[in-house]
Amino acid sequence: MAAGAIEAAPVFAYLLPMPPRRPAAAQDLFGAAEPPPEAPAASSGHAGPRPLADRLRPRSLAEVVGQDHLLGPEGSLRRMLDRGALASLILWGPPGVGKTTIARLLAEEAGLRFTALSAVFSGVADLKRAFDESRMRRANGQSTLLFVDEIHRFNRAQQDGFLPVVEDGTVVLVGATTENPSFALNGALLSRCQVMVLKRLDDAALELLLARAEEEGGKPLPLDDAARATLRAMADGDGRYLLNMAEQLQALPANTKRLDVAGLSSLLAKRAALYDKDREEHYNLISALHKSLRGSDPDAALYWFARMVKGGEDPRYIARRLVRFASEDVGAADPGSLTLALAAWETYERLGSPEGELALAQLVLHLAAAPKSNAAYAAWKAAQAAATETGSLMPPPNILNAPTKLMKSLGYGRDYAYDHDREDAFSGANYFPEGMERLRLYRPTERGAEARVARHLERLEALREDIRRGER
Repeated sequence: MAAGAIEAAPVFAYLLPMPPRRPAAAQDLFGAAEPPPEAPAASSGHAGPRPLADRLRPRSLAEVVGQDHLLGPEGSLRRMLDRGALASLILWGPPGVGKTTIARLLAEEAGLRFTALSAVFSGVADLKRAFDESRMRRANGQSTLLFVDEIHRFNRAQQDGFLPVVEDGTVVLVGATTENPSFALNGALLSRCQVMVLKRLDDAALELLLARAEEEGGKPLPLDDAARATLRAMADGDGRYLLNMAEQLQALPANTKRLDVAGLSSLLAKRAALYDKDREEHYNLISALHKSLRGSDPDAALYWFARMVKGGEDPRYIARRLVRFASEDVGAADPGSLTLALAAWETYERLGSPEGELALAQLVLHLAAAPKSNAAYAAWKAAQAAATETGSLMPPPNILNAPTKLMKSLGYGRDYAYDHDREDAFSGANYFPEGMERLRLYRPTERGAEARVARHLERLEALREDIRRGER
């Protein structure tokens, strides 16, 4: 079976033979059996315009992007359809990757009547009605694909209600969920379904969606290359969200100039709130204190601290800023500074003013005289930028815990290297997401205690390279 397709329990197949592609219309209490739904036609009359994401909804499985491991020539769903039998499925994946669309198109290709329920809005009565209608269609030669969105929202008893109709072939159940089926669904229901893992859309898939949006709109999006890449990153693997943003861009006036990253951000993101102008002096003085500390000038720093206290500033606010400074500007060059900052704050809380202010003054002098390193701060900013750029990439499976059989079958925890069992307690394993280039975020300085950290990390990096080349 292809990657991403997990058979929950091989002993239960529950495959429903697929009828001919276009079965004859069977009469029942509900009238002629309807053919599988086609993509709706353009709205007219008083109906509002259809959203771009709906207009670009794929009309065939071949048009679905980003899920080739399921729908490609060797994909699990494609092979299932080619065999002429469709199993009950759980489609597990993040929002906006095509779960609902795939379910509709599966019904069309398999010649099944598509019926949809949402676990958010449906209850026991809705399930019973859907089951009864499916039984009547089945008696007249028409099989049903029952799609249940957000299936994890059904409680355990409601999930148990699916068991007999799935087991006797009354319906082919296709459930969609964003939650881990191991935790969100009954084991009995999982054993009667196959779990198909849908991937977040990668950059190439998102770019293909943008190209389709431009073709549908008849003009390119007003973005330069950097802004276009930023737009894809903002979507974070969600195709529907990407198309919604693209639709906003298409609505701009025809004479709009191409947007750069800043222009795109101002259009699609909220602006940061401005500072209160009535307290400008407050910010001027705290800036002067911070810059004096960073510049290792204890005299100037102490002066600005005194100015703030005399001006009526709450010493607790200053204490919070000093704790931040200990982490941002001193960092690992003098790791004890953070402990001292917290102790000074605690001392002020216990003693109050004016006695406690001396502890804060002592802290000001220490931070100003301490060796400086913003390596931790720079590493944190770089890590945030990388997290924003890469979105929701999963950790490599070998470092994930596997408390359930399903997760073990997905490869979670396989071949994990336990560092304490290796020489120097160092395995040199990769802990970044698969396919992501290893990043160098933390660059320790040669100042203070951080110099020792720098030498240690350099040694480990050399060991990692030896392990990568197979020399250790």
